[in-house]
Amino acid sequence: MADRLYRGVIAAGKAVLRGLDLRVRSEGAGHLPADGPVVLACNHVSFPDFVYVGQALLGTRRLVRFLCRGDIWDTPAGPLMETMRHVPVDRQAPAAAYLRARRLLREGEVVCVFPEAGISAAYAVRAMMPGAVALARETGAPLLPVTVWGGQRLWGQKRALDAPFPRPELARGRTVDVRIGEPWHVPPHADLVETTRRLGATLQATLDHLQRLPEHQPRPGEWAPWHPAHLGGHALEREASYALDGMPRSAVHPTWSPAPA
Repeated sequence: MADRLYRGVIAAGKAVLRGLDLRVRSEGAGHLPADGPVVLACNHVSFPDFVYVGQALLGTRRLVRFLCRGDIWDTPAGPLMETMRHVPVDRQAPAAAYLRARRLLREGEVVCVFPEAGISAAYAVRAMMPGAVALARETGAPLLPVTVWGGQRLWGQKRALDAPFPRPELARGRTVDVRIGEPWHVPPHADLVETTRRLGATLQATLDHLQRLPEHQPRPGEWAPWHPAHLGGHALEREASYALDGMPRSAVHPTWSPAPA
């Protein structure tokens, strides 16, 4: 019954995307195993990224359980999120989310983690929490890096701490790209920090590629706060964005960088 409800929500999401003439273009869905536990580790550039990842994997017929901001459970959507078996994350006390995600993996589910725990206003992969790697290491589930780009044009990050929560820009005809990488095996002896750094570098490298595709370029002279500054856009510089990140001490700070223009 719960999965039937989830599939109904997916169908409604498809209708909304069609109404916006929004194209979700994906590659690599075939890397997702047909059964058994899987950890997806996805970068984060827009609030509805979970929608785009779910749409990219529709052909696999597997349902994805997402780790999401815990305050969503305090809204009218909370009961629906619970029924679909998504996982609330309290950033100040993330252990409960980890344990719940681990239980889902032991039941053979696909669990998607956003290791950045938020959106960088620079639209570069920011510091990352090691939980996705830890889940794969403890459970033996394959870890698949997932990269998204394009959704920030509809609903991106704010540019200042005191700015209001951003509103969606429901422009039609956008393209969102999703790339699913090949599975990694994280052995029991793997170093969490070093493996998380490898994950960050992998996500950033794929993001570098997607950001340079013609479909994602600003028009000449266009104000583009959704496009990285190092590529000529008007997003915050990476250093300036750190003030908005508010990452916990346990986060793995970047040893990776965006590729130069």
